[in-house]
Amino acid sequence: MKLLDNFVVAFAKGMELADAKRPQAESQRTRRQYQPGLGPHTENNTVGLVLDEIESNGLMDLGQERFVKYPSNPRTKCDLFIRSGLASLYIEVKMMRLLGDNGKPNDNILMHILSPYPEHRSALTDIQKLQKSGFGEDKAIVIYGYDYPDYPLKLTIDAFTKLAGEKLLPGVSKASFKGLIHPYHKLGSVYGWLVSEETS
Repeated sequence: MKLLDNFVVAFAKGMELADAKRPQAESQRTRRQYQPGLGPHTENNTVGLVLDEIESNGLMDLGQERFVKYPSNPRTKCDLFIRSGLASLYIEVKMMRLLGDNGKPNDNILMHILSPYPEHRSALTDIQKLQKSGFGEDKAIVIYGYDYPDYPLKLTIDAFTKLAGEKLLPGVSKASFKGLIHPYHKLGSVYGWLVSEETS
């Protein structure tokens, strides 16, 4: 759990540091540039920017590899493998961002966290994927999300943990971030849970 705790704290700080550089994303479909800040970036880009900050600022002693093939299904890849000292962890990362660059809700985002259908590749179904992965080391789910006055992140997290039940080990790692420059994606939290071993 200590490795996950440290990673979640470093990830939250890395978000603040990455955001301070005013990164600007653009729509993959229209090529329109979004407002500056980390908030509009895709999940993959955000994770990459955050990992760069963790490394360049020495936030933790971390070896990492992205997009590691699942032994159980080499056509699929795990988001991240990290190692620090003797501890290691396979991690699936999910983003929870309910508002768009323009501040309008994107209701479809909830399925990326809560959907029970494997085709949606949600945080919920990632748990089972990790349980069946064939990875020998510990496994975890990390969700980073943005908080809004009308849409508290905690409600989604509570729903996720209720649906996941005993597939998550007791205890949660949590760290908050704030002071981001985007007019809507200003603050939020990073959560992490260790995944239990699959039971027959």
